[in-house]
Amino acid sequence: MSNYATNENIDERAKQWLKEIEPFNQHRMELNTGKCALLVIDMQNFFLDPNSPTFTCGGLVIIPNVERLIQSFRKANRPVIFTRHIHHPDKIDVGIMGWWWEGMCVEGTPESEIHHKIAPLPNEKQILKHRYSAFYNTDLETILRCMNIEDIVISGIMTNMCCESTARDAFYRDYRVFFLADATGSINEKMHLASLLNLAFGFAYITTTDDILAQF
Repeated sequence: MSNYATNENIDERAKQWLKEIEPFNQHRMELNTGKCALLVIDMQNFFLDPNSPTFTCGGLVIIPNVERLIQSFRKANRPVIFTRHIHHPDKIDVGIMGWWWEGMCVEGTPESEIHHKIAPLPNEKQILKHRYSAFYNTDLETILRCMNIEDIVISGIMTNMCCESTARDAFYRDYRVFFLADATGSINEKMHLASLLNLAFGFAYITTTDDILAQF
């Protein structure tokens, strides 16, 4: 954790990241609060437990900001959509993922559930996915279209894996993507910053939790 941002300095670190990518983060957008949704990507116990083979230290750092976002979207009566990356106990949906990664998040286990501090409400959609992108072979696009969503705010983990993959797929589908520097996290800052740079260049507006909340 010492090599990553902490709860105490995440705001300052985010300012530094935004400064570094500023030359490429030129597509500034104002959130359409009447047609936006919050995506909370894979904030599961499996990735947030320090003893897990896929522990993501950046996930613990961003929990307070993700919690603030969820509360704000709920208060504004805007959709909060959670994703969970899971696999069947018999590995029938694992494919190359089983060869690539150590450990597997098994559906129906406590490890597969969303962290208790940001647990979904009973009426909030949970997208169950087997690959990085939340759009791949799921009903996410159908849900977004039916709710007339145009703007997607992306939070969660990992920045450079499932969050980035989802952001790219959203852009391909003509959604405007707001990607949060201080509410996405990875296993180290180098990977996190690399994704922010690439996304700013071609796919998303990189911004902060406070900037989004100020628009409600």
